[in-house]
Amino acid sequence: MVALGHHLGMTSAAEISSLSSTLQDLHDRVSSMAEGALSRGDEDMAHELFSVERSLGGALRRLRRFAQSA
Repeated sequence: MVALGHHLGMTSAAEISSLSSTLQDLHDRVSSMAEGALSRGDEDMAHELFSVERSLGGALRRLRRFAQSA
């Protein structure tokens, strides 16, 4: 696995910001879908979507930490 810092010179702050915005939008959309599934009583779908939401949240936090250290 290649460390993120290895690509530091090839990644611009604008690209990181754009990726962060996209991940935030996806996180928000999945969260909304999960809440909707839960309110409809579709617990299986809600459970899966909340799992995806957590994964996206983790990816977003890692990307933001990387952006701050860059």
